[in-house]
Order: sequence, then structure tokens, then C-alpha cells
Amino acid sequence: MKFTRLTPNIFYTDIKVGLKLFVECLGFKISYNNLSAEEPSCVAEKDSLGVFLIQSREFAEKDRPELRLQTENITEVYEQVKTKFPELLHPNGNSVTLKPWGAKEFALLDKSGVCIIVQQW
Repeated sequence: MKFTRLTPNIFYTDIKVGLKLFVECLGFKISYNNLSAEEPSCVAEKDSLGVFLIQSREFAEKDRPELRLQTENITEVYEQVKTKFPELLHPNGNSVTLKPWGAKEFALLDKSGVCIIVQQW
């Protein structure tokens, strides 16, 4: 059995919050657009990654995910986020830090509580 990708569903009460984090800040591109629907949704992709963003108050109130993105150049990603979207830096992970498990990490937190940990091994 072989898998090639994992695409999580991420629920928002306001999908614009997710679009700011994934599309504007992290540079994902929308590959499926249903943003004009009664319950807007879209798939956003970058490289071999994908997320399914869905506007649903019910599920957003039940689930605030924490995701990890691995990179080979954490300094470049950090500087770009710090320069363009400093308000998205997590208050408890707002600088690149070497963790005890050996990864360099910093974190993003959008106003809905979705957390993205960016790490480099």
C-alpha cells in the first residue's frame, strides 16, 4: 500500500482567516475554488502539500488543528513571515528555536486558533 499525500480538512467560522494564513502568508495557490457557495470551501496547494479549507461554524468550534510544515530553509521562511505577516507569529513560538528533539522551529497562529509549526531537521 502506498500513499502520496495527506490533505487535512481545516474548518473556519470565516474562511478569509484561513486564506490569509495559507494563501497570502504561506504562498499556497487555490486549486479548487468553491468560495462563493453558501458554505465556502477551497483546496489550497503548494509543492506536494494540500489543505481543504471549509467554512463551517459548527466544526470550527469543535476542532482547532495544529499542523507541522517541514522546510529545508527555516530562516528564509521565518524572515518572509516576520516581514510580511508578523501578526501571525505565535506568541509562544515567535522566533526560530532549536528544540530538544533536534528540530529548529517557529510557529504561526491565526486569529481562529489554527497553529502551524514550521520546522527544519
